[in-house]
Amino acid sequence: MPAPLSAFGVRTAGDVASLGGQFDDPATPLARAAQHSILARQEAHARPALQRPSTTRIFVVANQKGGVGKTTSTVNVAAGLAQLGQRVLVIDLDPQGNASTALAVEHRRGVPSTYDALVDGVPLADVVAPCPDVPGLWVVPATIDLAGAEIELVSVVAREGRLKRSIDGHPLVGSAEAVGDDRFDFVLIDCPPSLGLLTLNALVAGDEMMIPIQAEYYALEGLGQLLETVDMVRAHLNPDLAVSTILVTMFDARTRLAAGVAEEVREHFGDQVLKTSIPRSVRVSEAPSYGQTVMTYDPGSPGALSYLEAAREIAIKGVRA
Repeated sequence: MPAPLSAFGVRTAGDVASLGGQFDDPATPLARAAQHSILARQEAHARPALQRPSTTRIFVVANQKGGVGKTTSTVNVAAGLAQLGQRVLVIDLDPQGNASTALAVEHRRGVPSTYDALVDGVPLADVVAPCPDVPGLWVVPATIDLAGAEIELVSVVAREGRLKRSIDGHPLVGSAEAVGDDRFDFVLIDCPPSLGLLTLNALVAGDEMMIPIQAEYYALEGLGQLLETVDMVRAHLNPDLAVSTILVTMFDARTRLAAGVAEEVREHFGDQVLKTSIPRSVRVSEAPSYGQTVMTYDPGSPGALSYLEAAREIAIKGVRA
């Protein structure tokens, strides 16, 4: 069936998209791009669900170095897991609220947020909001009030365990036997780029840790300090914390440096490093400005497909490698 023509007598992307994937002549780059995007969107709704874990897996996504793709990885892995049939909760623990922005959840001052749960002890279930674009994905947003939480918690007894108690008290966190089919399969905690009290709360609350590492030399320098902090938390506060996942981000296959950094990380950490690396992608960077993850913004892009495969690896991989 020929595609309709616009008022200008040419076939536009809108005309091609209106055919719903039925193309008579996908010969032009525009038509091929539109076809690829539409088919990718259709496939996102038809993907077979992966087996759900028997109990909620709580991931801490942390790296004190900024600009390594930490928040980007959190929201896109979360969206990928949800597209694979998992029920996912994202806890935005960064006062900047970038994860809340990418997941299109309101996070202006006064909105119920992680601040209320940490400082005022409001039940976590009362501050959860659904992600409007991704079924099966919920968010606890972060507001700018969270920036003062570390100071306000200084005098609080057992302040490093407040997030853990809040998560453990959520009625949908736990095992299949205790909670049932409505349970969250994954909780992803997006940490600020620091090793302060907020990140410490996340490390105490988590069972597993995902560390995004940029494929550049400087990204490796701060990793040792982060792992020392993890060892201290494991020794004194949370012996069950495991660095189960390392994700190489912003990978540029054209450079020897990126390949060398990725190889060094894989040699040192072995199976903890996901086989999937996330390439540098304009689409991944553009998506938050539209209040979306790249999984919904451009599901056929290399960045989206890489994050989907990374999410699949995480879902299939056990808690301990």
